[in-house]
Amino acid sequence: MEITVEVNGTSHTHDVEPRTLLVHFIREPLGLTGTNIGCDTSSCGACTIHLNGESVKSCTMLAVQADGQAITTIEGLASGQAADIEMHPMQSAFMECHALQCGFCTPGMVMASVSLLEENPDPTEAEVREGLEGNLCRCTGYQNIVSAVLSAAGGSK
Repeated sequence: MEITVEVNGTSHTHDVEPRTLLVHFIREPLGLTGTNIGCDTSSCGACTIHLNGESVKSCTMLAVQADGQAITTIEGLASGQAADIEMHPMQSAFMECHALQCGFCTPGMVMASVSLLEENPDPTEAEVREGLEGNLCRCTGYQNIVSAVLSAAGGSK
């Protein structure tokens, strides 16, 4: 089937098999490997992207379901070109708060965190923890991730 999607502001038209998962479409023909494949069961959140501004796990959708939709991946959060790239405030907060260790969950955590702050711009620590409970990290113990989200929100409740 032919689909057309807007990914990080650029339109892409591709033929895909109807059974192709969105995460595989993003990684393979589009070459955007920041979206990770973690568990293939929608448990870990490593594949989290934004679909029309909403946080979704891209392993739970078929690529054909995204036809005509707008997708933002971790690569699309930063702004600018080449040497003038400016990281998204959430990406900067993750870096400044050391909210990553191995980095595997980081793209999904960042995407989920951006969505969380769009829904709740001034969350408490408990609200951050609850809002990110669908994303798993095996390395950090979460405290620095929570600190990064609170820092990006401008507070430290």
